[in-house]
Parts: sequence; C-alpha cells; structure tokens
Amino acid sequence: MSRLRVEKLYRSGVQHASLDIDHAACVALHGPSGSGKTLLLRAIADLDEADGEVWLDDRPRSVFSGPDWRRHVVYVAADSQWWHETVREHAVDWRLDDLSALGFAAEVLDWEVQRLSSGERQRLSIARALAHAPSALLLDEPTANLDATNTTRVERLLVDWRAASGGCVLWVSHDPAQRTRVASVQYRVRDGVVERDHAT
Repeated sequence: MSRLRVEKLYRSGVQHASLDIDHAACVALHGPSGSGKTLLLRAIADLDEADGEVWLDDRPRSVFSGPDWRRHVVYVAADSQWWHETVREHAVDWRLDDLSALGFAAEVLDWEVQRLSSGERQRLSIARALAHAPSALLLDEPTANLDATNTTRVERLLVDWRAASGGCVLWVSHDPAQRTRVASVQYRVRDGVVERDHAT
C-alpha cells in the first residue's frame, strides 16, 4: 500500500504544485502541450531539481538517495530509453504474467531492442517498470503509440497491479475517455499551475 503526496513543488515550468494520490489510486493529469506535465513528473521522480517536498507514505523524498527514490517512484517516459542490446538485460525480474497480459510471449526477452516497434517499446516499458516492484508509477502518455487492443491491455494490467500491490499511479493522458476510465481524480495543468479538475 503506497500513497504519494506532492507539496508545493516548484521548478521552472512548475508553479508550487500540490496533489495527493491515495493507496491503490490512479490520478490523471491533462493540459495543453507544453503546459508542464512532463516537467512535473520529472520533478516528482527527482530527475530534475525542484523545491518543495514529495512524500511516499510517511517518508519525505529528502530522506532517500536519488537512486533509491527512483526505485520506489518510477517514471515511465512517453519515449522510453533502452541502452542494452536485448530486452532481457533491462531488468532482473521480468514478470512473465505481465508480459503475457501485454500480448508478449516470454521469447520477447531475447529480442534485440533495435527490432522493437514504438508500440512494443511502449508496452515493454510498462513491464520493465513493474519488474522493479515500484511503489508508485509516473506515466507520461503510456499508450500514445498503441492501438485500441493494446491500450486496453495496458489499462487492465495497471488496474490489476494497483489492486494487487496497493501501488498508486499518476497518469498523463490527452484522451478524455481514457482519463475517465483509469482515474478517480483528475488535475489540469496550465502554464505550470496544477489545479483539481472539478468538472470531471
């Protein structure tokens, strides 16, 4: 069970953002391109310097080392990075059930990364994140390159992961229908300002 709380996070492009993601919950972020959504996720993940505080349950981010924080709070970029030759080399404990849920056979672990399509990379980036047993996921348009079938696979897998682990999700999506399906709360980002979207 994990809760993520952001308190007055500030950096260039993010204006004192505060939000709360409860245990096993999914919160959606939306807003125009360039409004600060990715900057906010990167600041929460401690990939970019920011003032303010982020809490995982009752522990502030400031008591974690950077690598330890990012093992618990995992950022999945819209365009995932792959730095080894094969898929298998990118995580130690790939979960075969997760791969299957995403439409892959176990053999995908031996594929060379260069043969992966953008959609395959996007689905595998979700499986890679889950292989690290995170407490929270920060997802930046995780289904942007996927068709309807594979989008459904990702959404179902993350619902199941939240129920099984108690982990929480902050999900950036431009798709209003998707945000309604996956999230119980939505926030709008405009010019770096994060506000609860009470219209949804």
